Amino acid sequence: MPIVRKTQRKGVRNTGSLSRTKSVEHYFTLYEMFQQFMNFKHTEGLAEPTLQCYYEHFNYLTDFSGGDLLNEEVTLEAFREYIAFMLQEKKLAPTTVNVRIRTMRAFLRHCFQEGWIQQPIHERFKPVKTPEDEIESFTPGEVKALLNAIDDSRYVGFRDKVMIYTLLDTMVRISELLNIKRSNVDLKSGHIKLEPHKTKTKRARTVPISTKTIKLLKDYMLETEDFGCDILFVTYDGRPIVSNTWRRRLTELGESAGVNSKRVSPHIFRHTGALFYIMNGGDPFSLQKILGHTDMSMVRKYIQMTDADVKKQHNTFSPWNRVFKKRY
Repeated sequence: MPIVRKTQRKGVRNTGSLSRTKSVEHYFTLYEMFQQFMNFKHTEGLAEPTLQCYYEHFNYLTDFSGGDLLNEEVTLEAFREYIAFMLQEKKLAPTTVNVRIRTMRAFLRHCFQEGWIQQPIHERFKPVKTPEDEIESFTPGEVKALLNAIDDSRYVGFRDKVMIYTLLDTMVRISELLNIKRSNVDLKSGHIKLEPHKTKTKRARTVPISTKTIKLLKDYMLETEDFGCDILFVTYDGRPIVSNTWRRRLTELGESAGVNSKRVSPHIFRHTGALFYIMNGGDPFSLQKILGHTDMSMVRKYIQMTDADVKKQHNTFSPWNRVFKKRY
């Protein structure tokens, strides 16, 4: 179980930016409430990556507050200050802020329902409004630039290349990619099986891989078989890769490739793969199954097209092509 960082003792109160009030005879602290909340979340059978997000987002909150708080100190004003801090001082993207807001609202809702706090704070603040076209994707040229910036003559470079091919081809999440086992890869049929306890939705799914990715994976698996590790993608000394470490590698790769107009992250590859899939003529229903989404509305978000994308599609599928019998 991840460890919640604790910077102060319960009996010691500092003077951070959150407002303070007098203690009462019966109280719960923020840490105590959160631990009870997470005990409840574990009983719901949530996927490990989802549980990890709750811990990470709680740590961001306590970093801001300066440590533990009494339940009376958990106020609407405090959380509004926290949102302003993330947006104005930390300069976080609204989409990033919204992810943290949603997990904290779930926590506060539970606290209110259990009677630990007196006010339904979760009903008084909502996710930040974001433009509909907030989700980014790479252009084909940017993907090529990223691949060209990799030195695949060295093990780590070759591994990163194979990971990028797999990430774009399968459109899996970073947590799913790093939990793929060698035994999950079927090169003969061209599929990778994702185990249910390692996916966000807790449902197993099988994702296809293309011929190019199959060839690279075959070479990579031969290269790494002497590590004796069942995890597919590993470090140069055969250990599982930490997600934040590989995120940093992608950021550095983006800088080397000159892709500076957008952040280079695993999730952007997921968006890009979904968009390219549709642009190449794929249907949204098979895409939904590959992505592992239960709701088609999420698929629609992933495949937002630029004006240039729409123009290209229109040139191919214009109604006039039917009138003049253009060959497709």
